[in-house]
Amino acid sequence: MAIKTDAVGKTFPPVEYVVGSEKIREFTAATYDDNPLSNDEDAARAAGYSGLVAPPMFAVVYSSKAAAPAMFDPDVAMNFAMMVHGAQDFTFHKPVVAGDRVTTTASVKSIEENGGKGFYVFTTESVNQDGEPVVTADWTCIVRGV
Repeated sequence: MAIKTDAVGKTFPPVEYVVGSEKIREFTAATYDDNPLSNDEDAARAAGYSGLVAPPMFAVVYSSKAAAPAMFDPDVAMNFAMMVHGAQDFTFHKPVVAGDRVTTTASVKSIEENGGKGFYVFTTESVNQDGEPVVTADWTCIVRGV
């Protein structure tokens, strides 16, 4: 069965996520991250931030909410049951802090077949409440047996 490529370039509705201090603390606890900027509000403020600083990989928390609809879209037609995580590439533009409202938009960057596998690449672009880019990411999913 050949994969469908008609969805390449399709963009999905933006998803907003309000970054909370407790969510940052939960993330740092789960990842054993003891960075004071992410755990101590006084330390974050002393360093010039308005609140706790989200660790860079916290981007998965807010951007995955936008990427998921793209991955399950019928136009993309990706067989999620046969999908394995291929790669994630992040470009960080600006720190995200507690209180930020991050809006993420996902799109289908490419869909290709190679060696009996489908390679699906989704891009997410996240901006803060001021419209400033905070992170751009490419999510590569590999589907076996296409």
